[in-house]
Amino acid sequence: MSTATADLYYDPYDFEIDADPYPVWKRMRDEQPLYYNEKHDFWAVSRWDDVEGALKDHGRLISGHGTILELIKANIQMPPGMVIFEDPPSHTTYRGLMSRVFTPRKMNAIEPEVRRYCQIELDALEGQSEFDIVEVLAAKMPMRVIGMLLGIPEENQQAIRDSTDSGLRLDSSDDYSTAFKDFSGSGTQDLFGEFLDWRMENPSDDVMTQLIHTEFEDHTGVTRTLTRDEVLGYVNLLAGAGNETTTKLIGHTVRTLAGYPEQRHELRDNPELIPNAIEESLRFEAPSPIQSRYVAEDVEIHGQTVPAGSAIVIVNGSANHDERKWGPTSEEFDIRRSMDHHLSFGYGLHFCLGAALARLEGRVALDELLKRFPDWSIDYDRSERSHTSTVRGWDKLIVVLD
Repeated sequence: MSTATADLYYDPYDFEIDADPYPVWKRMRDEQPLYYNEKHDFWAVSRWDDVEGALKDHGRLISGHGTILELIKANIQMPPGMVIFEDPPSHTTYRGLMSRVFTPRKMNAIEPEVRRYCQIELDALEGQSEFDIVEVLAAKMPMRVIGMLLGIPEENQQAIRDSTDSGLRLDSSDDYSTAFKDFSGSGTQDLFGEFLDWRMENPSDDVMTQLIHTEFEDHTGVTRTLTRDEVLGYVNLLAGAGNETTTKLIGHTVRTLAGYPEQRHELRDNPELIPNAIEESLRFEAPSPIQSRYVAEDVEIHGQTVPAGSAIVIVNGSANHDERKWGPTSEEFDIRRSMDHHLSFGYGLHFCLGAALARLEGRVALDELLKRFPDWSIDYDRSERSHTSTVRGWDKLIVVLD
């Protein structure tokens, strides 16, 4: 190993690195595009071409052992209905069911209700000089929307969010060994299970009812409906993945725009730019910046062999800043940036099914916020970062109105 790379260290569990991983990711791209972490025994790719290629290589880099490093290392059986932890051919079947639910057209149809909720919450802040954007909106709205889609009563939604949130949280940089130690999802399954049983006897016009009653042909050729455990798996996935990432997206967007007043004012005056601003926010600060895969057969990357049985970390948050893709402005935030796509929603077979919903929530939240509060800064001394191995963002973000 050369002297230039001897001190290069990347650890997804290290809180200090996680606070600002971009310098480390740049060094990885430049010095070790295929990086190996001996402490946690994983390989990592960080350049755009390598990350995009890895996300598309579903034959050799598989998801069936989990897409989170701890899950791969734990070598546990994935629960049914977790489409993100499936590989073809079963993945094709399970994803097909979900794609009927999360079409862009269906997601856009709920925009009036999403907007109305934002308006109520933000109007209640009138007269205040500061607030925690996570508490008042970013953490509440995604669960409210998912609850609305699933048909979960409002009084149960906070308990569900608290349960999924506690399952992701790390108390320290060394807490990774206990994360996901119980992946049965028993906490949220208890919360969802009772309501699911009631909904089976009392169908309604919601996603849970649709999951219960939709007939499909599975990957073995059998025509059937989902089992109870499969429905619970779907619901747990929606509640978890649909909550945390969107919460982080809203927080990142508000924090980033605090440092770009000219662009913030441009968005206020030209709201048609907001959708592209959300895409740039997703590129600039990926809510879920790393994915992991199990290496099912040897893969050669940059002249080195990543052996079968390994875990590989795919740093999409780094790829989104790769100057090889984005040019000399890769580390800058630009609401007018022209892009074909970023990798914050993944790529290929496992592209995020909830992308249209996350975009909708981020767009509406920013639009309604700018209408009321065009000028703000962040009190970092009283703000708090979240610490998980799967998503990156803020648990508390104090917005001070100017």
